[in-house]
Amino acid sequence: MIARQAVNGHTYEFGSLVDLLAKATPKRSGDELAGCAAASEAERAAAQWALSDVELSTFLTEPVIPYETDEVTRLILDSHSKEAFAPIAHLSVGGLRDWLLEVVSRPDATATLEGVAKGLTPEMVAAVSKIMRNSDLIAVARAARVVTGFRTTLGLAGRLATRLQPNHPTDDLRGVAASILDGLLLGQGDAVVGINPAGDSPQVTADLVGMLDEVRRSYDIPMQSCVLAHVTTTIGLIEAGAPVDLVFQSIGGSEGTNSSFGVNIAMLREGLEAGRSLHRGTVGDNVMYFETGQGSSLSAGAHLGTGGRPVDQQTLEARAYGLAREFEPLLLNTVVGFIGPEYLYDGKQIIRAGLEDHFCGKLLGVPMGVDVCYTNHAEADFDDMDTLLTLLAVAGANFVITVPGADDIMLGYQSLAYHDALVVRHALGLRPAPEFERWLQAQGIAEPDGTVRGLELGGSPLRALAAVAS
Repeated sequence: MIARQAVNGHTYEFGSLVDLLAKATPKRSGDELAGCAAASEAERAAAQWALSDVELSTFLTEPVIPYETDEVTRLILDSHSKEAFAPIAHLSVGGLRDWLLEVVSRPDATATLEGVAKGLTPEMVAAVSKIMRNSDLIAVARAARVVTGFRTTLGLAGRLATRLQPNHPTDDLRGVAASILDGLLLGQGDAVVGINPAGDSPQVTADLVGMLDEVRRSYDIPMQSCVLAHVTTTIGLIEAGAPVDLVFQSIGGSEGTNSSFGVNIAMLREGLEAGRSLHRGTVGDNVMYFETGQGSSLSAGAHLGTGGRPVDQQTLEARAYGLAREFEPLLLNTVVGFIGPEYLYDGKQIIRAGLEDHFCGKLLGVPMGVDVCYTNHAEADFDDMDTLLTLLAVAGANFVITVPGADDIMLGYQSLAYHDALVVRHALGLRPAPEFERWLQAQGIAEPDGTVRGLELGGSPLRALAAVAS
């Protein structure tokens, strides 16, 4: 397709859907690095105007990455539901925006959005996000609910879960245990207790998996744990009899990106089957955990689409959610500012990307969380993270990631502290996952209203864990 739009007496031409999507994207450094960004605000406005007139059906006939060469594209198009698409098939991108904003004003908004989710492709939701204000993204995402479960139920209205991230630079079990204790005493970990191992040793991974399960069983904690190893490592641990809860994998929005991670769709299916074969869940069987992030495809040199043109990083990110949806994950989070300012330059770009990612994931029916974070060389600070956290909590994010002191000394980036989640829960009246909340109350850690109590360690039922951690 070729689109043209006049702005202020100048006519801008966009030679393909790939070009139009890229130039309609709000400004971000990754697209400038890839050479696909709009050259001016006028060109960006023209692209957004032209994009609003594109019929949704166009995305079914003009893939941004060729069907023949990309298994993610094949999955997206082959799994598309014509029945779910029918209520919106007559709409353009601009018409979809208007429809979404009208739907969220109705009492049946959540059910209506759920009904069309499988009729939407990632490219459709990425496109409509590009012509929406932040408040639009928040309103629609808040109405879209995706509920999943393993040992806790996630995504319920009025709840904000957290991933307790007790990383340690040497994978020291005592250091990990200390961070877990700190987090549990502050009401964290209802989404998952998830460790990024410093190394890739299967033995170290097995030791961490075993320690996490021992903590859970010792205190009868309704939680799920995960060591974020490669999917093939986790499958091997399952085959060896390790007490694995969740199967993790980083994924991207193109076959090439996933190849750079050493993974493909067949491997993910194997991981799903292996995880479910253990039957370790109590309230559900969602066993997959995925992480994504804008810029990963460009980092891998796997960002080129139809006609050899670069696909913008946000559209590629949305395609990763389309891939994830196939595997009914318990959790998916974008690590929104982790890759660095080369891709999201400053706080404004990180905030916008976080809201876009959350909106796109929720609208596609994915249980969306966000690692609200930045690298130390980005033009961002904790005021930006406070803003994004608050906006995401209002938007109904399933979970956020929290780390000791907000500083992940193993991965070398800034995320949220345990108390940051407490602040936003208190400010907005949000509570942990119900099963986890009941455990917190039974342990004397939380009040009946969910508020975390001030508690001396010596009087805590978790004091034995403190001994392990000392």
